[in-house]
Amino acid sequence: MHELDHYIYPHRVLHWLVAGVVLLSLASGLSLGFLGYERAVSLLGNALTNVIYTSHKTLGVALLLLMTLRIITRLAFVIPDHDPPLNAFERIVSTSVHHLLYLALIVMPIIGWTATASGGFPVEFFHWHLPGLIGRHEELSEQLFMWHGRLGWIILGLVVLHVSGALFHWKIKRDNVMKRMSLFD
Repeated sequence: MHELDHYIYPHRVLHWLVAGVVLLSLASGLSLGFLGYERAVSLLGNALTNVIYTSHKTLGVALLLLMTLRIITRLAFVIPDHDPPLNAFERIVSTSVHHLLYLALIVMPIIGWTATASGGFPVEFFHWHLPGLIGRHEELSEQLFMWHGRLGWIILGLVVLHVSGALFHWKIKRDNVMKRMSLFD
């Protein structure tokens, strides 16, 4: 394989780490959003509910760190050309989905962090308490949590589009798109 046929290895590792963190974040966040705190406690108990909340916050901070590294590697290194080139429609859809995913995956943890802090809850990364960024403001917290939840559904939709596109290129077009991000090529 030619050096410019794929992203650099650190970027590919970051891609798959982000994918795992996003899936875990979406699973925990959408579950907690659906259940709510009181219902989660009644179904799962206080200790497990708190572990899930702490894990969700930890995943959010990890996502923000990983996405920062992804942006650095994306800007610092050559983006491989598509071979064969994408048609205009594929290029527009691919670029749009990627840019929206990057934006959403940066904005989402910031909104979550701010919503948590303005609600008077601890912002946690594992068992460390991070600075809240802003003071307590209940109404703002409610609005930010609403947008945090909505953005979760948008991210889920973007992930579905991204995975669908990857599967289309891999199984139907059978072009070289998948090898660009493969860990094993």
